[in-house]
Amino acid sequence: MALKPVDNESFYREVDEELRRDQMKTYWERFGKLVIAGIVLLLAAIGGFIWWQNQKVVKAGERSETLVSALDEVASGRRNAAIPKLDGLIQSGSDGHRAAALLTKANIAVEAKDLKGAAALFKQVADDGDLAQPYRDLALVKMTAVEFDTLPPQAVIDRLKGLAVAGNPWFGSAGEMVALSHLRLNRPQQAAALFAAMAKDKKLPDTLRSRATQMAGSLGVDAVQETEANQEGTR
Repeated sequence: MALKPVDNESFYREVDEELRRDQMKTYWERFGKLVIAGIVLLLAAIGGFIWWQNQKVVKAGERSETLVSALDEVASGRRNAAIPKLDGLIQSGSDGHRAAALLTKANIAVEAKDLKGAAALFKQVADDGDLAQPYRDLALVKMTAVEFDTLPPQAVIDRLKGLAVAGNPWFGSAGEMVALSHLRLNRPQQAAALFAAMAKDKKLPDTLRSRATQMAGSLGVDAVQETEANQEGTR
């Protein structure tokens, strides 16, 4: 007896489902272990990443505690006790902590009158392309300050001219050294222009502005009158 169309459809559907089950069974027998291994590896990778991130946070916290402890030692006058902690931070692989440790060691050397040692440490920071620019600029200014009396004036100008610009965070310190170097090279006009610019810059400390005003005045530039005239012009 012939099957009805609906029975044919049911039959084909059952055959198709059975075929799919057989295929899935075959695939699982072939690749099931690989799938499980892949899932295990994925979970292990995720777990490893989470552990690694947590370890980074833990180690960063430990390094910060070490830095604070070293700074406390320095503040208390126990510089020798601080040095091993700072050396450990320098070797830690953390850019920020390495920079802070090198700068602290350099400051310790300055206090100990070891200007060559301090300059070498500042140079290490200034030349390190992996460190953030603010660290490098700070180190360059401080290195130049400790070497100022022994450097040729043009070397000071060449080194700091990029920082001795109004608006730069280091304009005051760098500008003063560059202006004095111009004076040592008998360039009073360039020096006066820099001193006058510093005298007008309200972002600079009052002591530095006062000194710049006096220096500009001694070179024939009345920075006080210029500042007042500029203020009148903006009203």
